[in-house]
Amino acid sequence: MWGLGVAEADITNFGTASDGQAVQHITLRAGGLTVSVLTWGAVVQDVRLAGADWPLTLGSPDLAAYEGPMEYFGAVVGPVANRIGGARAEIGGRLCRFPANEGKTLLHGGKRGTQVRHWDVVAAGVDFVTLRLALAGGDQGFPGNRVITASYRVTAPASLTLELTATSDAETLMNLANHSYWNLDGTGVMAGHRLRVAADTYTPAREGLLPTGERRAVHDAFDLRAGRVIDGTEGYDHNFCLADGVRPLTGVAELTGRAGVRLRIATTEPGFQVYDGAFLNIPDHPGHGGVCYSRHQGMALEAQHWPDTPNQCGFPPITLAPGATYRQKTRWCFSRR
Repeated sequence: MWGLGVAEADITNFGTASDGQAVQHITLRAGGLTVSVLTWGAVVQDVRLAGADWPLTLGSPDLAAYEGPMEYFGAVVGPVANRIGGARAEIGGRLCRFPANEGKTLLHGGKRGTQVRHWDVVAAGVDFVTLRLALAGGDQGFPGNRVITASYRVTAPASLTLELTATSDAETLMNLANHSYWNLDGTGVMAGHRLRVAADTYTPAREGLLPTGERRAVHDAFDLRAGRVIDGTEGYDHNFCLADGVRPLTGVAELTGRAGVRLRIATTEPGFQVYDGAFLNIPDHPGHGGVCYSRHQGMALEAQHWPDTPNQCGFPPITLAPGATYRQKTRWCFSRR
């Protein structure tokens, strides 16, 4: 479904998915930033900054990669990002069970999460696109007929803003996240990047990378308040606690590459998942420039709510009531020294 302003947009064919449906590639431009978005998974497929002759995010020219091992790369994951322990949760007084896809855990909404769906183009122009996805009640075990929108906009000098909304006709859970992997040097490793995260606490993880329920003060490698040069030994796949709930758009993190490209991130979300890419291993699909991605080649910085929230007392809730609107905004601002 194509809507307002599409005639002005730079939309090309990216390929045909295994289900026979076409996937579109939308190029957004403003100032010194060019961003490529796919209708498959609402994926941020490529990000380019003027003066930096390399991709700033991991991605692929191959649609089959996104249908396979790169299903999370750049995608909007959900309807519940991160993990739900035991693949079950109580919603509206009823126990709901979900199809586990990571041992006994539900990860990023399951095998048929938002990241492996066709999204419709609702509106598009030279610097923006709005995508829409409808999910039926009971899909992947979640109640409610839901409508999700993802609006990407590029603004000068070099910013990308994502606004996510969702509605439901029944009480449900909603926690969306963009799952881009960043490498600001365009090299084979993240080592040497400097990461700063404005969080005083984080949620320690137990077996299965599920939170223990504790909120612990940051320390050692997990104290990123003043910034830390990453060497790949830190073992990050943890939620950093930014706030106790949704708040106005606030600067929360900064990533700087050795080549001088800097990424500043602002979000409305109370959590920030940092994953160091320790298990990346994509030998059979080319990434940008024909490179096959491997361990620690990119870092995922995911603004979202905290993991396993339905099963953790005291975590900010992710319940979406019928008639209410879920809203999230995240902004990535790029610059060069």
